[in-house]
Amino acid sequence: MSEQQAAVERMFEELINRGNLDIADELFASDFVDHGPMGEMRGIDAFKELVTMWRTAVPDVHCTVENWFESGQMAGWNVRVTGTHRGEMMGIPATGRSFEYVTPNIGRFEGGKAAEHWADQGMFQFLTQIGALGQQPAAGRA
Repeated sequence: MSEQQAAVERMFEELINRGNLDIADELFASDFVDHGPMGEMRGIDAFKELVTMWRTAVPDVHCTVENWFESGQMAGWNVRVTGTHRGEMMGIPATGRSFEYVTPNIGRFEGGKAAEHWADQGMFQFLTQIGALGQQPAAGRA
């Protein structure tokens, strides 16, 4: 397992699944940038806030890294995410609904630390599965 893959595995297992925010400084560059569905998020503290928001809304969140590949400073992987929406998130009250989805991720690393990240973070799948987005009829159907 490469240094980059080991860092990503720790991010998901220790930081996100267990909520150990203290390890973020070990795993992320100080000028870390996340390019996600809500725009650019800059810095380690912003990432810690995102994890706190997720773990508050989905205390049983569990992420598993799948399909790892890398080339130089760049890496790609999928994350399987499961959990139950038990708390308010982004103004959406708890629904009690469970969800499962897979989201693709790309990361850039510097010195073994995450420097940049790109992902949609599965927001469409999450919002649909918890019932926050209604299913629309397919084009051409009434």
